[in-house]
Amino acid sequence: MNKVETLEDNLEERVKPLKSFLSRRSFLGKSLAVGAGTIGAGLLAKTLTAQVSDANSRGGLTRGDADILRFLAAAELIEADLWLQYNELGGIQDPEVPGGTGSPAYTAALQVLDGDMNQYIHDNTDDENTHAAFLNAYLESKGAEPVNLDQFRTLMGSTATGVNPALIGRRLTNLTQLTVDTSWWTRYRSDNKNPDFGDTFPQAIAGLAAGQFPAIPRTDADLTPPDHLQAIANTAGFHFGFIEQGGTSLYPSLAQRVTHDEALRILLSIGPTEAMHFQTWHDKAGNAPPLTDPTNGLVFPDLNSPPFGGEEFQTNLIMPEPTIFLSRRFPIVSIIRPTETTGAAMAALNALTADGLFIGQTPAFFALLTQLAQAADHARHG
Repeated sequence: MNKVETLEDNLEERVKPLKSFLSRRSFLGKSLAVGAGTIGAGLLAKTLTAQVSDANSRGGLTRGDADILRFLAAAELIEADLWLQYNELGGIQDPEVPGGTGSPAYTAALQVLDGDMNQYIHDNTDDENTHAAFLNAYLESKGAEPVNLDQFRTLMGSTATGVNPALIGRRLTNLTQLTVDTSWWTRYRSDNKNPDFGDTFPQAIAGLAAGQFPAIPRTDADLTPPDHLQAIANTAGFHFGFIEQGGTSLYPSLAQRVTHDEALRILLSIGPTEAMHFQTWHDKAGNAPPLTDPTNGLVFPDLNSPPFGGEEFQTNLIMPEPTIFLSRRFPIVSIIRPTETTGAAMAALNALTADGLFIGQTPAFFALLTQLAQAADHARHG
């Protein structure tokens, strides 16, 4: 049994529908909005008392705190699933991250981006496994519902030599039809734009954002010709950055909504590890060799040469360029971006969906994740 299976098998399948939570909170929000003078001091006092009692039943967590931690647990389960697939074929196989046997040809293509890619993939996988397990265990310790997505482990995934045969047809995510948004590359190089202000950014690899491409070998047939396999590895390199920049932004965005001190500590402690991942993958993506995939025409250009080049595309500029923050009247500052808290969870879910990760998933899967995201976005500090 592998690590991803055990981290969820040890938790009871107790994910309850959140509709009652949402409807109750919606009712309270509408009721409190009319003001204490209209609602009546007695009803207001009872409402506040009920909220305190509700929080006490979860070890001090507010309903919103629990909702945020649940959404993050779901996000980490999704990350753990996709990273495990990468590790089975391109990472190090050991007792920390067991399951696959590796694909030497795919691993070699990844190592064109960096000789230590297999170690980095392994460590990123291990980190996401622990994030998911910790968040669910913490929720349970407070009497709150954990998240279990096992019923949705139905996607085929790769059948190439090296994957765990026991997990074929038991994946949460689809890495064979990705549409990778590479605007994170130029977003972190801009000194006068910020997505929190509604700004948009050009794609580093325009083709990746316009089609559907594999980031792992789908079968052993994808191991040749060499430029096709290298294009798959290049796609993975840019996908790593896309995934981890999302987590880098998500934690500080949602940290603004938690109330409980310990919940805040959790978000402020896990979030920076996602930034460490992103910094690593940002660096490695820049080493993707220029080429054209002979099987589908996908182009990886030389980002250091015309019409690219300059600070917007230069491959060794991997630290966040200072840019505008909070107000254009302030001096520019080096920051994580975006960190706007309004709608942050739904924005993350929409980005993962647009990425193609969930191609083949059921309506029930999308309904559950939407409920989790909406509940997290509805949470309010205090």
